[in-house]
Formats: sequence, C-alpha cells, structure tokens
Amino acid sequence: MPTKLQVIALEEHYLDPEVAAQFRGLNAVPSRGSGGEAGIPRLYQRLYDLGELRLKEMDEAGIDIQVLSHAAPSLQQVDGDSAVRLARAANDRLHATVRAHPGRFAAFAALPTADPKAAADELERTVATLGFKGAMIHGLTNGLFIDDPRFWPIFERAAALDVPLYLHPSIPDPRVIEVYYKDYVERFPTILRAAWGFTVETATQGVRLVLSGVFDKYPGLKIILGHLGEGLPLYLWRINMGFARDGRGPTWFRDAFTEHFYVTTSGFFSDPALVHCVQEIGIDRVLFSVDYPFVDNPPGTSWAERIPFSAEDKAKILNGNARRLLMM
Repeated sequence: MPTKLQVIALEEHYLDPEVAAQFRGLNAVPSRGSGGEAGIPRLYQRLYDLGELRLKEMDEAGIDIQVLSHAAPSLQQVDGDSAVRLARAANDRLHATVRAHPGRFAAFAALPTADPKAAADELERTVATLGFKGAMIHGLTNGLFIDDPRFWPIFERAAALDVPLYLHPSIPDPRVIEVYYKDYVERFPTILRAAWGFTVETATQGVRLVLSGVFDKYPGLKIILGHLGEGLPLYLWRINMGFARDGRGPTWFRDAFTEHFYVTTSGFFSDPALVHCVQEIGIDRVLFSVDYPFVDNPPGTSWAERIPFSAEDKAKILNGNARRLLMM
C-alpha cells in the first residue's frame, strides 16, 4: 500500500472571543458566552473550538496540520490603539494553543493594520518569538486597500523576516455594496461573500499590489491568495495583455504575479481550475487548504486524493510547498 502523504492545510479559521466581540453589522457573530459553545450554530461551535472537536475532525479527514488564522474581518476594522492590544493578546492565546498541541497546529498572526508600525512590530514578535509562519490580513483596513503606502512598513518587515502575508477576503466596502450588490443582498446574502463579493475585492487587491510597485521596493515579498488565487490565474493572460498596453513591457504583470504570489485550494475543489492554476503559475506555488469550518474537511481531502497529478506533484500541493514556504 502507498504511504499516506502528510496533509498541511493553510487557511483554517478560528474565532478569538475577545476579537470576535468587536465585530459589528454584517460581520457580527454569536458570542460563545459563559455557557460555552452549546446552543450556538454548528459553524460557530467549530470556529470557537481549538481542541477536541477540531482535532477529531482533522483526524477523520486525514489532515495532519492546520495553520490557524483568525476569521474575517479579524482586526482590520478596529482602530489602532484597541487593535494593538487585541492583537497581542489574541496572538499570545493562539500561541498557547499551538504549544498545547505539538505537531498539529501552526499559526498566522492577526495584525493591527490600523497602526502599520505596530502591525510590523507585532509581525516580527510573533514570528521571531512565537514561531508564527506569517500573518493573515482580511480585506480593507477601515476603508483603505492594503497597497496604500501607509501600510508598506508591514510589507517591508514581512520581506525582511522572509514570511508570507496571506490576503483573505472580507465583506466589501459599504460603498461597493450600495452600488454593486444591494439589489440582491436580501435574497442572496452570499453575493457579498464566497459567491462573488469576496473574490472581486481580494482579486482587486492582488492587482493593486502589483501596480503599486511594492514588489519593486521589496523584491523578497511573498503573498498568498486563497480560493485558487481569487480567479487571477484564470485571467492572468488577459490582465497581462491589457497592462502591456500601458508600456511596462510585454510580461511585466505576469512576471510579478508568478514571482511573488502563491495560491491555495481553500474552498475550491475543482480539477479543471486546479490544472489551469498549475499551468499558469507552476506546481510549486499551489498549496492545499480547506477553509475550515466554512467548508467541511472531508470534501477537501477526498478531492485531493483524486486530483489527476503524479504522486510527486500531489505531495508538493499537500505538504511540500507549505513546508518550503513556511519553513516547517
């Protein structure tokens, strides 16, 4: 019988109760409260659980390691002073979870991006002191895309530490919702999320990062996009062709994207889409993820067993690329 491949899943979420208590409006979530997790929806039982239930479901699906990250919008909509305090406390609690379950969990930091210098310092603290593997940033920070030069200290520090930043979706800006989505939100609320809004906002951020020049300034910077790159690999040829008309060279956008971006399979278990990603950006830049608990583990791992790749390439997606990128 063939040896089972180790499975590392990179975009696997949880909720820190203190951070989650800051969520308002469309982002509001049930509180775990003094009575524990009983009585709250199944999704939130799993988001708040960092022990027995999570490990049981990992084992049942054959997942060896989850890289834990806070669910959206994390701290990206919290003002600076509060965000700095919350980030440090939440990251310390996450570190305690990783230590309590050796070999099963790793972590991406939550960053107080409203204070970019403090966010850069927190990234360094969590990586250098706590052993975190990078950080996850969710959507806009109080209405600003992360490519704004005010946030570049975060990119500078990530490049210096040689760790990736995972750009994750969040609810679109209220102005975008008003113009693009309001007619359908009531009947189809996921238009703001996985069905469309998440993809549009995060893909736009990926394009803006290339246009901003941040990769010229920090050539070692590494960015992860989930959901098979938020559609950008599918459109890479056309995006590159379009920007070539602006005089920067025939392949400058493609070159930047394929050099600096990695993609994960989170919540996107499609053979044709995966094959296309590999054809566009290469097998070494595709990593396995589930998007737990927003997506159940078994569909992800059962799909991964069947993907039409060689054993060597399958091993890269399931663990090798993650171990190399995250230095695990």
